[in-house]
Amino acid sequence: MTMPDQTGLLLEMVGLLMAIGGVAGILAGLLGVGGGIVLVAAFFYAFQQLGYDNPKLMQICLATSLATIIVTSIRSVLAHDKRAAVDWDILREWAPGLAVGSAAGVLAAASLSSAILQMIFGALGIIVGLYMALGRAHWRLGQEVPKGLAQTAYSGVVGFLSVLMGIGGGAFGVTVLSLHNTPMHRAVATAAGFGVLIAVPSVLGFLFVSVDPAARPPWTIGAVNIPAFLVVISMTLLTTPLGVRLAHALNPKPLKRIFAVFLILVAGNMLRKVFES
Repeated sequence: MTMPDQTGLLLEMVGLLMAIGGVAGILAGLLGVGGGIVLVAAFFYAFQQLGYDNPKLMQICLATSLATIIVTSIRSVLAHDKRAAVDWDILREWAPGLAVGSAAGVLAAASLSSAILQMIFGALGIIVGLYMALGRAHWRLGQEVPKGLAQTAYSGVVGFLSVLMGIGGGAFGVTVLSLHNTPMHRAVATAAGFGVLIAVPSVLGFLFVSVDPAARPPWTIGAVNIPAFLVVISMTLLTTPLGVRLAHALNPKPLKRIFAVFLILVAGNMLRKVFES
């Protein structure tokens, strides 16, 4: 590829990523949904349209999404901490399991094909969407957050599955904590901290994942695409406040159900593409 061609491709990629980051920021502010779920699917379709449909495409999407989560999770947990909503004891106790689960997730993702990762993302995306649409606040699995071996198992599974979906742990973390009698505002605030504990070790691992240089987007280190990371972070910082303002002006419950349907359709479409290929 010549330098002019590469420059033109980079400009096209930046334009797509600006739109992706803008939408992800609005959704995060409006619905409190971690941007990772949106970003992985959007990265996949954007890079595919730009001609980077290769056996490691999903690894690039997962790794780049997780890189953005480092920044957004730190910002989120600090904001929640100002309201004294973060349970730091849970974060400290869950940190080892989340880190080990994340490392295992990177090893699994590196060894799987893009098609298998698409199937995992699609299946888990449908489950998350169904829970968002049908879940009830009074559902419980226990009256307190698990301790001991149960805590280790839960934290490891949350870290592992979050990496395979390229998300910060909010979707699974909030679910587990709320099902164990943690008030929703505290569950959301604490799960924001899960994002840092999951994303940092997993991104470090993804930096060493081997991807054919000819098959990856420009300026990709390991499996992390730097332009996508920078553009998306810039746009989400701009548009998340807009989503927050909309959240205060609109009723979020029907919007959350609409997003759940959207997520199920996106996840289902990713599964459809796998079976058609």
